[in-house]
Order: sequence, then C-alpha cells, then structure tokens
Amino acid sequence: MKQELIITPYHKLWNVDFRELWRYRDLIELFVKRNIVVQYKQTVLGPLWYLIQPVLTVIMNMIVFGGIAKMSTDGIPQPLFYMAGNVCWFYFADCLNQTSSTFTTNQQMFGKVYFPRLVVPIATVLSNLLRFGIQLALFVVMWIWFFAKGVDITLNWTLVLIPLLVIMLAGLGLGFGILISSMTTKYRDLTILFTFVVQLWMYGTPIVYPLSMVTDPTLRACILANPLTAVIEAFKYATLGQGYFSWGALGYSFAFMAVLLILGVVVFNKVQRSFMDTV
Repeated sequence: MKQELIITPYHKLWNVDFRELWRYRDLIELFVKRNIVVQYKQTVLGPLWYLIQPVLTVIMNMIVFGGIAKMSTDGIPQPLFYMAGNVCWFYFADCLNQTSSTFTTNQQMFGKVYFPRLVVPIATVLSNLLRFGIQLALFVVMWIWFFAKGVDITLNWTLVLIPLLVIMLAGLGLGFGILISSMTTKYRDLTILFTFVVQLWMYGTPIVYPLSMVTDPTLRACILANPLTAVIEAFKYATLGQGYFSWGALGYSFAFMAVLLILGVVVFNKVQRSFMDTV
C-alpha cells in the first residue's frame, strides 16, 4: 500500500504536533547521541571535563567569594554550598546557550531536509541531562563525605521535588533559548547582548551567596522576581537543609516557565516559516 506524507506550513502560531514529535523520537535520540559525542570530540580528557569544570568553578568561588569577599554560606561548608548552586546553574545555562543558537547552528541542515524544528532544542535539553547527572553524582559524593565528617547537613521531604526542579530548569532554559534563537536570526547583535546578560544573570541568582544575606527589601524582591531563584533555593533547602523554600515562589517560577514556553513556541513557529531568508 502506497503511503503519502503531505507537509503543510503551520497556519497557527501555537501549533505543536506532539504526535509528529513522537514519530521523530528516533531522530531526537540520534541528535542526543550526536550532541554528547561532538561536545568533547578530539579532546584529551573527554567526558572528564564534566567533572573538572564544576570542581575548578567551586575552587574559584571559594577563593573569590568565600576567601576575599567573605560571603556567608549559612553555615554550610563552602565546597558543598557552591556545588549545589553551580550544578543547577550549569544545567540551565547549557540548555539556554545551546538552544539559543538553534537556527544559526543548524541552518544548512534545516535548508535541506524537513523535520520538526523543535526536535533540535528538545534533543539539546535531553543530552545535557547526562552532564547534569554526572555533576549531581559528584555533589552526592561530596555530600556523603561532609556528612561522614559530622557536618550538620540534613535532608528533608522536599527532596522528592528534585525531579520537578530539574524539569523547571530545563523548561526555563528551553523557553529562553528558543525565544532568543528566534530573535537572533535577524538581529545578530542580540547574540552578543544575550551573552553578556547571561553572565550578569548568574550574579542575580543566589548561587554564590544565600538569599538570606539579601536584606534590602527592593533588592530582595528583584532577586525573587528571577524565576531561577526559587528553584535553586529549593534545591539547596532539599539537599542542605538551608535555603528559602516557598510554595508561592515555586508556583510563580512554574507559571513563568509555562508562559515562557508558550511565548517561545509562538515566536519560534513564526520565525521558522521564513528564517532561511534571513539567516
């Protein structure tokens, strides 16, 4: 029996064919494998960079923020405190940075063959889970070591929310990424701007400092308006017993993520119709 596949343009801005994405699940798997292999291809240490990067970052945090700036870590050992924040930030930043170049990086492939364009950023988010898992395992090893030394760190019931927190980090990274990718197809200057913004964003997120040290009401409100704040603080609260946990703040971050994903898909669908003419 002869089968025909008819490809038609999207007529609606919000048009995500989940059945079509599911049919292309094998392609998503191939992109995931490609992303993992290509990232450290022709490097001497290979996947060991997954561990080296957070370790070097934590050491630098300890020297600059813990040693020179004397920032508080709420009684938590500095390596453990900084690692908890960096594990979350690295995953979000990787998803954001890599998906934000979806159109420009894959323009040649997009111009030759059809497949749902959302396959690429989805595969990016999934492939970054490997790096997150390895770094999370390193954090667990550090946690066990400090606990064995008698450091007062306790787990609590919010530990069951970690899968949700990871989903929120992925959703925020994906949403911001596809939105930025759509905007930078025409205005390349925005790529430089967003690179600078992401660097500043890290300091607006309680990674190297606890939210408790921010006492100014206006500044605290600004930091809480950052959707990453509630997620990272909840992760620290679940794993270290210190941090800011609020259902209201998490609800705000989740709602922000949902709206962002909808907006990102709308803009993404609009841009993909004609991006080959502008890329």
